[in-house]
Amino acid sequence: PHLQTLCHFVLPVGPGSELAREYLQLADDGLVALDWVVGPGARGRRATNAGGLPAVLLVIPNAWGRLTRNVLGLCLLALERGYYPVIFHRRGHHGCPLVSPRLQPFGDPSDLKEAITYIRFRHPAAPLFAVSEGSGSALLLSYLGECGSSSYMTGAACISPVLRCREWFEAGLPWPYERGFLLHQKIALSRYATALEDTVDTGKLFRSRSLREFEETLFCHTKSFPISWDTYWDHNDPLRDVDEAAVPVLCICSADDPVCGPPNHFLPTELFHSNPYFFLLLSRHGGHCGFLRQEPLPAWSHEVTLEYFRALTDFFRTEERMKGLSRRRASFLAGRRRWGTLPKREVSPSSSLEEIFSWKRSYTR
Repeated sequence: PHLQTLCHFVLPVGPGSELAREYLQLADDGLVALDWVVGPGARGRRATNAGGLPAVLLVIPNAWGRLTRNVLGLCLLALERGYYPVIFHRRGHHGCPLVSPRLQPFGDPSDLKEAITYIRFRHPAAPLFAVSEGSGSALLLSYLGECGSSSYMTGAACISPVLRCREWFEAGLPWPYERGFLLHQKIALSRYATALEDTVDTGKLFRSRSLREFEETLFCHTKSFPISWDTYWDHNDPLRDVDEAAVPVLCICSADDPVCGPPNHFLPTELFHSNPYFFLLLSRHGGHCGFLRQEPLPAWSHEVTLEYFRALTDFFRTEERMKGLSRRRASFLAGRRRWGTLPKREVSPSSSLEEIFSWKRSYTR
């Protein structure tokens, strides 16, 4: 499991992907970035939505902002399958400038909502699917819970999701991962240290020795509006509104995940037993976001995710077709009953039409 996990996080992304970046200015003047994957792989693309427009695949990386080789691998595979992949980057992540001293809390989907609204504006008729990686799942699940049935999503998948987030922060990770993720965040925010001085105690922030201490200093011990750790998780727990989610969600997890921990600790099994929208695929091996196969084959979690979305597309298309047939049949039967009960009177054709219909013919030049 450690080898699969380290290959995922440590190895460089490598060449092969062409990204077209857009910066989206938010309501509070902050910036997020959308990287549209435009190549290679456009040749020989297979349509994902037969008879309709290609689907958009929104990919949400981990909460630390590191773009991994598996995320790009998923995007390239999706591009070959006919999707429009787009990667969402939070404020200050992966080269997105931090233009205001505000970062996105762990499970606050407000920025994601604005990004999805923009994506719908660009592709109003295309189905929208979403995939999250690791700790980035908190953002996706928070969005689905807050939006409920008004979500724009057709389906979603979470690869190695962190579901019990507060317990995850408080328990800590094995020290190589804890130190690695913590160091990555410190390096990413160090360039904005001066801008953040008016908001948080940057000295304490960069002296943090754990992910919990870093998160608590950054979002709870702010100078303008400090809050407690309990209050923070009341607003950022990704499962706080999970009962409102109305989109099928597939969670792909591994029993040997060294980052999330053993399934009996990190998996809320009651969620998958009680909620009809949540599905669990639990493998014996795969590490954290690894699920590797022999090169050059992509991670099998990518194949499963795209196959799952294809099955959802087929299911909803069949359901719409059946609803259409039912509506036409009901309309036909209602018409037969209506015409069969009309009184039989000997009247002129013109007066009959005037009594049955309220319209009048008009003439224009």
